[in-house]
Amino acid sequence: MKVAAIDIGTNSTRLLVADVDRGRVEPISRKSRVTGLGRGVETSGQLATEGIEGVFEAVGDYVAEALRLGAVEMVAFATSAVRDASNGEVFLAELRERFSLGAKVLGGLEEAKLTYRGALSGGHVSAKTLVVDIGGGSTELIVGSGGEPEFHTSLQMGVVRHSERHVHADPPKTEELEALSDDIGTTLEAELAAHPGLSADHAIAVAGTPATLAAIDLGLEHFSPDRVEGHNLSLASAQQSCSRLASLPLAERRELTGVDPDRAPTIVAGVIILIKAMRAFGLSEVEVSERDILFGAALDAGARLEAEAARRAA
Repeated sequence: MKVAAIDIGTNSTRLLVADVDRGRVEPISRKSRVTGLGRGVETSGQLATEGIEGVFEAVGDYVAEALRLGAVEMVAFATSAVRDASNGEVFLAELRERFSLGAKVLGGLEEAKLTYRGALSGGHVSAKTLVVDIGGGSTELIVGSGGEPEFHTSLQMGVVRHSERHVHADPPKTEELEALSDDIGTTLEAELAAHPGLSADHAIAVAGTPATLAAIDLGLEHFSPDRVEGHNLSLASAQQSCSRLASLPLAERRELTGVDPDRAPTIVAGVIILIKAMRAFGLSEVEVSERDILFGAALDAGARLEAEAARRAA
């Protein structure tokens, strides 16, 4: 059955329309738009009007796309920026009214479960796995070796949050990059110190940052989810890309092969977060995946529909 999932994130608003059948997700349509909902939340504590209108425009287009493709169920959810903003609930109420969507803010455990389930939906991971999801306002770290995560945390470090906090020059100054790196490192070290023995044999990195690094690695002129899916990104390659990206002014970062121009303003912070996470867990490489929280949400919606159909048939 066809379902649609809409992720309203701090930096981007995304759509997945997929055919879900007995635990398998086959993408039909994927859309992503940088809407910047969380820009300024770090300092103002509120969602800005420009970001809100950008999300409304994107969601309107996505709802139309989902209906055109025959989706029988639509789910929408928001994460870090809406959780943090004082006007987050007002924004969600208007979103629900405009589009008749049951949009909600995900709690930390639910977000972790959906992200983990989505990342493992390819069905080929058996080792103890770390899932790293680098968002605009937060980064999720999830560890598990079966169907449910054994550990999860949501850290207040994200590509928008930390770019706004530390990066002001163009290109970034050395001292800005050092402050950014130290801030991220301190956050990670404190979290891991609170959970001694936490480890993983394998890692999957989802979201825009690892996908961009994979596209750079592969020299993709035009982004292709199928091409980046499963790409093994080495720590050395991530570090090399970081040095190059951080040395360039924004206008030149926008022109680099593999870089989405809309992600160029925040990509340096994202790469540093990924590098720090890899080092913290002693990882020499990560597997890049486009199967993320949207896939988990689609699976969840599909399972509910299948359960309802089974009850009606009983």
